Amino acid sequence: MMKKTICSVLLAGIGFAAHAETMVTSYVNPFIGTAPLTDEKDVGYPPPWRVWAGLTYPGAALPNAMVQLSPITQFNTGAGYQYEDQSIKGFAHTNQGHWNRCHLPVLPVSGEVNPRDFASGFSHRKESAEPGYYQVYLDRYKIDVELTTTLHCGYHRYTYKNNDDKRLIVNLAQSNEKVHGWEIEQDGDKAFKGFQHAFTGKVFFYAEVNHRIAGIDKDNDLSVVRFEDARRPLEMKIGMSLVSVENARKNMKELDGKNFDQVRRDALKTWEELLLKIKVEGGSDKEKEMFYSSLYRAFLWPALRSDINGEYPGYQEGDKKDFRLYTRPALWDTYRNKLVLLGMLSPDVAADVIQSLVYYGRNDGFMPTYFHGDHAAVFVAGSYLRGIRDFDVKKAYEELLNNATKPGGPREHLMEYIEKGYIVTPEVSNPHVETKAKAGVTKTLEYAYDDYALAQLAHELGDLENHDMLMARSANYKNLFDPSTGLMRGRLENGEWVDSFDAEHPYYEYMYREANAWQSSFFVPHDVAGLVGLYEDKEAFEDQLDTLFSKPWNPKHVARNVSGFIGQYCHGNQPDHNYPYLYYWVGEQPKTQKVLDEIMDTLYGMGDDGLALCGMDDCGEMSAWYVFNAIGLYPYSPADPEYIITVPIFDRVELRMANTAAPAVIRKYGKGRHIRGIRYGTEILDRMFISHDDLARGLELTVSVK
Repeated sequence: MMKKTICSVLLAGIGFAAHAETMVTSYVNPFIGTAPLTDEKDVGYPPPWRVWAGLTYPGAALPNAMVQLSPITQFNTGAGYQYEDQSIKGFAHTNQGHWNRCHLPVLPVSGEVNPRDFASGFSHRKESAEPGYYQVYLDRYKIDVELTTTLHCGYHRYTYKNNDDKRLIVNLAQSNEKVHGWEIEQDGDKAFKGFQHAFTGKVFFYAEVNHRIAGIDKDNDLSVVRFEDARRPLEMKIGMSLVSVENARKNMKELDGKNFDQVRRDALKTWEELLLKIKVEGGSDKEKEMFYSSLYRAFLWPALRSDINGEYPGYQEGDKKDFRLYTRPALWDTYRNKLVLLGMLSPDVAADVIQSLVYYGRNDGFMPTYFHGDHAAVFVAGSYLRGIRDFDVKKAYEELLNNATKPGGPREHLMEYIEKGYIVTPEVSNPHVETKAKAGVTKTLEYAYDDYALAQLAHELGDLENHDMLMARSANYKNLFDPSTGLMRGRLENGEWVDSFDAEHPYYEYMYREANAWQSSFFVPHDVAGLVGLYEDKEAFEDQLDTLFSKPWNPKHVARNVSGFIGQYCHGNQPDHNYPYLYYWVGEQPKTQKVLDEIMDTLYGMGDDGLALCGMDDCGEMSAWYVFNAIGLYPYSPADPEYIITVPIFDRVELRMANTAAPAVIRKYGKGRHIRGIRYGTEILDRMFISHDDLARGLELTVSVK
C-alpha cells in the first residue's frame, strides 16, 4: 500500500508540512477492513462465499456526520466497496458498512454514456485515502477524482485529462436499498437538485458546480448532467438533508467561502483533534496504525440526521431543537464497547444519541432497540452513571421501563420471560444453522443483563421497588444452565432440556443468536461470581474456560458471520467478546492476556494485504474492542461505570476524557504480560478494576508487568 507515502506528500501540500510525520492521522489507514479473507485457517472453514472481513469503506467523512462520501465497486454489498474489485460504479454520499445506505451515487465521465456499462477500472496504485479525504484515478475516463466532506456536504473535485465533453452520471435509481422513486432537475446555470426515495426514507440534495450546465439527459433510469467546455477541474458542492431540498441548500452554508483544499484541511484537523484525545507512545508502527485506524473507525457511526437549522425528519413546529438527532446506534453490536468509547471522548454526541432514542420512542412509549436484546438500557444506564446527564432521563427511564414490563415493545416474548423466567425453545428435530425459532437462550441471557442495567438506573433515580424487581429478574440466566454440560441450553415448554443439543453447532435463531453454545454460555457480565458458583468449584469453571479457548473449531460448521476462532471462541462476531477476561475471576490474569494478545496480533490486519478483519466491524464495535485493549482498559460490563485493567501494548497512554482537568496516564513498566502490581496515583490497587470517576481524576495508572 502506498497510502502513507501519498498521504504525507498531500499533507505537506495543504499546509501540514511541519507536522506531517507526527500527526496521528498519518497512522490511519481507511482501507483496513475492505479486503476479504480467503485462507481457511484464517476463516475457520473453507469459505464458500466472500467472508465478512470488516465491511468498511475508505471514503471521506467527519466524525458522526450526515455524509459519508465513498466509492462503490459493487452495490448490494456490506459497504459497497470491496478491495479485490477492479472497477468503480460511482461515489455515494451515505454509508454504514451494513448493507444499506449508499445513497445518491454519482460518477464523472466523458463522452457518450453507455447506460448498461459505464463503470471505470482503477488501480490501488492510483488510489489514496486519509481521514476526511479520498482520491482515485478513473482509468476509463482519465479522470482524477478527489472527495472531501463537511458534516452535511460532499465536495468533489474532478481533474479531466481531456477537458472536452465532461459529464456527470447521477444514478438515483440505485443504492444499497430498494429505491422507490427519485427526482432531479436543473436549477439555474450551475446547480441541480432533487431527492432519492429509498428504504430508509427520502434523501434530498442540492448541488452547485463551477461549470455551466448544458442540460440533464435521462436515459434508462440514469440522469446525465452535461457541462459546457471549461479548462479547469470540475468541482461540485452537494448539500444533503433528510428534510427537504431547501434544507439541503441551507446546509451548504458549511462550504461558504471555502475551496476544496480548505475543506480537506478542516476535515483533517477535526479528525486530528479527536484522535489526539488518546496519545500513545511505544509499540510498533503496525500497532499504531491499527490503533488509530480503529479509533477513527469507531467514530463514523451513529450518523447525524439534523440540519444546521436544527430541523430533522419528522420535525414539526414546536418540537425541540436543542439536540442533534442521530440514527439509532447499532445497539446489539456497539453497546458492548463502542458507545462507551463515544461517551468517554464525545459525551455531547452520546447525550444527543440517547435523546434521539427518546425521540424515536415518543409515539408508542417504547425506546427502540436494534436487532436483538434491549441494550438501550445498558447504553443509557451506563452513560448516566458515567456522568452524561444532558438528556431527558425521566422520559428515557419511562420508555425503558415500558420495554421491560409491557408487551408490544421491542422485547419479544416478554411475558413468557417474566412468567417462566426464561424464553422457551421449541423442540426441532435436526435443527440447522438457518432454523427459525426464538433464539431463546440468547434472549434470556440478554434480557437478564438488560434488567440488571435498568435496575442500576432505577436505583440512581430512587425507584427502589422496580430496582428490586429487576435485580431479581437479572438472575434468570441461572434457569438455562445445564449442569450436565456446563453450558447454557434451551428448555422446552415443560421445563425439560432440548434434546437436539450440539454445543458446537452455530445457529442464527435456534436457541442462540449467531453463535453456538460455547459462544453464548458465559454471557453474564453483571454476575460472574454467580456464574462461577453454578460450577462445582473455581477449578471446574477454569477447566471449562480452557476448553472454550482450546477445543478446535469443526470446519464443517459454517455460518456466514461466525469466523475467526481461538478454539470455540469466535472473535469475528460479538456475542463472546468479553469472555477472555473471565480468567480474572479465577485468579489467572496471564491466561486472559495470552488470549487478548493472540486476538490483537492475529485477528486484526489479516490477509495478503493486511487489510482484513476476522469479522464485521459492525459500525465500529470490532474497532473499539481493539482500542480499549490496546490501552489496557475494557468496559467488561458496560452498564457499570468501571473498566477492567489489562496490559496495554503501548508503554505510555494519555487519555483525555471530556470534562476532566487533566488526562489520565496509563503507563506500562516491564517487558512481560503478567501483571505483578497496579498503582493509581499513590494508591496501590488490590483490584483489577478502575472506576470511571477515578480514571477521570487524571492521575497515573501504572501497570507493572513481568
